[in-house]
Amino acid sequence: MNVLSLRNVTKTYQNHTAVNNISFDVPQGSIFGLLGPNGAGKTSLIRMITMITGVDQGEITLNGKRLNPDMILDIGYLPEERGLYKKMKVGEQLMYLAQLRGLTKQDAKRDIKEWLEKFEASTWWNKNIEELSKGMQQKIQFIATVIHKPKLLILDEPFTGLDPLNTNLIKEEIFKLNENGASIIFSTHRMEQVEEICKDIVLINNGELMLEGEMNAVKQKFKENKYSIEFDGMLPAHLKSDSFSVVEDTQKGLVIQVKPGHDSNEFLQSLIQEGIHINSFQEILPSLNDIFIKNVNNKI
Repeated sequence: MNVLSLRNVTKTYQNHTAVNNISFDVPQGSIFGLLGPNGAGKTSLIRMITMITGVDQGEITLNGKRLNPDMILDIGYLPEERGLYKKMKVGEQLMYLAQLRGLTKQDAKRDIKEWLEKFEASTWWNKNIEELSKGMQQKIQFIATVIHKPKLLILDEPFTGLDPLNTNLIKEEIFKLNENGASIIFSTHRMEQVEEICKDIVLINNGELMLEGEMNAVKQKFKENKYSIEFDGMLPAHLKSDSFSVVEDTQKGLVIQVKPGHDSNEFLQSLIQEGIHINSFQEILPSLNDIFIKNVNNKI
């Protein structure tokens, strides 16, 4: 089942088409990567999903029903730009936002205190937002986003302003929220974070869908038949190379690329026949960053 589905969604601003006929599904319970370079259309998509702006053409459904204003409390949105009131105190602001999202005063106070304790921020209640560092403000905005336990979380660059320690802290909470049933859309330009966190991805560029799918399936699609092999001794000079080419010669072994029409077993068998002791043999899949750059550059 899909928590969110987009079908032929288009959004145009004056003479600029920000989103052009895009369709994809976000599986229930997934951590889903929404990727694209600056100006790709990610923000326009997010604004339509959160009903900040409307769809010009196409349809968006949440849990199988057409998106409508009554569903807004089922969504939590952490924007890249901070939207906190600088002159308000932390506790006062979180209480206001929690009650705005449907919590009673009693429940809001209890849940906010629990979150502040998790983030070692219990003493921040009476501090003004403007007194906090960027990282501290990001923690407060994260609490405001999840306090009402939304079914769908949209996190746009959630680690902005955070040091490595606090990045891991927020990351752990994202995983916990997902384990507790929240589906999460994770939008970022940091490909290494997507590889670590997301199972499914879409890549958009210039308002159009470039690729989509499960992370490992996408990597398999763009693999280049490269392998890393470590072995004892030297590679025999007479070893046939009609089935492979050497990409890199390392201290411990080789990186090879198997030529079209051949497979890696041919190379392995040739080494075994030569009596070479193999220590490791591993396929090298492209990084998401490599796939991202290749697809975006091909469309520029």
